[in-house]
Amino acid sequence: MAVAGGLSEQELVVIREAMAAGRKPKVMFTEAAGQIAGQVGQVVGLTDPAVSDEWLVVRFGRDELPFSPTDLMVAPRGAAGRRPEAKVVEPEPVAPQPEFKLGEPPVAARARDQEEEQEQESVVDSSGADRPARRSTKAAKAKAPAGLTVTLAYADGEWTVAAAQGSKALAKPYVVRPAEALKMVALVDVPGVQEAVEQILSAERAQAQQQAQRLRAELAEVEARLAELPDAG
Repeated sequence: MAVAGGLSEQELVVIREAMAAGRKPKVMFTEAAGQIAGQVGQVVGLTDPAVSDEWLVVRFGRDELPFSPTDLMVAPRGAAGRRPEAKVVEPEPVAPQPEFKLGEPPVAARARDQEEEQEQESVVDSSGADRPARRSTKAAKAKAPAGLTVTLAYADGEWTVAAAQGSKALAKPYVVRPAEALKMVALVDVPGVQEAVEQILSAERAQAQQQAQRLRAELAEVEARLAELPDAG
């Protein structure tokens, strides 16, 4: 419950003397402290009032924070600190999403999750003999569908695309044109991926230009040799 108040000069003197004696006096937060008003803490340190108005270090739960005298008051006798209850937030189930990655062909994933629980009870009758235990088996939880993996790979000068769902191959690696591969990569907003693809395409372009120049030179040599040969007849 929020309370009004504030530490007086005399109360501050008492707190200093208690700290000097090795004690940690209890204080209660006032309305000036905000949402934690009415809570109880312990003064565990004092700093220089000339440097900051918040010079009383108070331990509250696991935190140790500085406060000003207006934020505190002497805790009533018998007051105990209340720690805020931690709320447990269970994560929401996430549906499997298609995975798109660059690199090596996908590794077959195996999903074989089974859960069985058995409960056994033994009841002793009046003669002291054990009765047969009753067993109950819980039905296994429904399995979520296996994740979908689409892989775009580059090796030996060729771009290939493959698809698999769990350990089942939906599409074996097949060759695609560089332009199509570049469109697929444009869908992946990952730093560095575009640069890596551009480097691969630049290297292929340079290699193709060198091959074209070599073929032109060979063609020119053949045409020159053909021109030197006399015409038949």
